[in-house]
Amino acid sequence: MTHHRAIDRRALITGRALNPERVIASPGGEIASILVQARPDRLCEVEAAVARMPGCEIFGRDLRGKLVVVMDAPDAGTLGSMLNTIALLPHVHSASLVFHAIDAGQP
Repeated sequence: MTHHRAIDRRALITGRALNPERVIASPGGEIASILVQARPDRLCEVEAAVARMPGCEIFGRDLRGKLVVVMDAPDAGTLGSMLNTIALLPHVHSASLVFHAIDAGQP
């Protein structure tokens, strides 16, 4: 018979419920695509700022103020930080995660 310990919701959300010894980082990292909505008249500025960020590439753009950004990072925490950085750039209305995957790397 297996006993399951109840997990405190607050501890789970804040990450205190995790045992760092059991977390295994993926060998290849994380990849994601982000949809960025910016002021159309400031799109070039936003595009340049995003393109200067390590691991970010502009995949597509729409003159109505939209950018599709492809990102890669070593882990999910870094990816989340990058997403937040983009969302907080001047003239950015929103930055939304559209796709996320773990790159398993080469065997």
